[in-house]
Amino acid sequence: MSLILLLILAAIVGFIILTYNRMISQIETVRNNQKQIDIQLDRRFKVFESLINVVKKYMDYEQTTLKDVVALRNQAQTAQASGDEKSRIAAENKISDIATHINLVFEQYPDLKANQNVMQLQEEIVSTENKLAYAKQSLNDSIEMYNASKKSFPANVVVGAFKGKLDFDFPYWQLSEQKIAEQESYTVKL
Repeated sequence: MSLILLLILAAIVGFIILTYNRMISQIETVRNNQKQIDIQLDRRFKVFESLINVVKKYMDYEQTTLKDVVALRNQAQTAQASGDEKSRIAAENKISDIATHINLVFEQYPDLKANQNVMQLQEEIVSTENKLAYAKQSLNDSIEMYNASKKSFPANVVVGAFKGKLDFDFPYWQLSEQKIAEQESYTVKL
């Protein structure tokens, strides 16, 4: 009889250990995916830095766009330093908006458009934005997996027992309601 109780106790302890380790692994996956976004944002920062330097040579009077990018980049870095993920997400999303519209600026300036450096930087921006989108999707997927695990039974019992170590509320990377409405009403005009 005591052997059966010992086996049951060992099974329960084993389950708790396995569940705890699985939840820690998922938390670390979310944190790693956040760092992957940081890597892509740093890459984008460097590409924009290069782009700004090239564009400055051609467009003295387009300073407002450049100032907006610099201000938003600074907002994002300040928010990251203070741990304010929501403000950081908002600033980074605004930079993405500017990046999508920057090609329109290039169309207005044929000399700039034809410049080899600018063309290469345009490709880098597109590539970086694609990588950034993938990193954001990966982050959201890992958060979804973590949230599903921590809410499911019997894992939620283990999470409840180790609340300070296993229960986190990671913010999803998402668009604002205004941006969603804007994109839903968007039409292509030829």
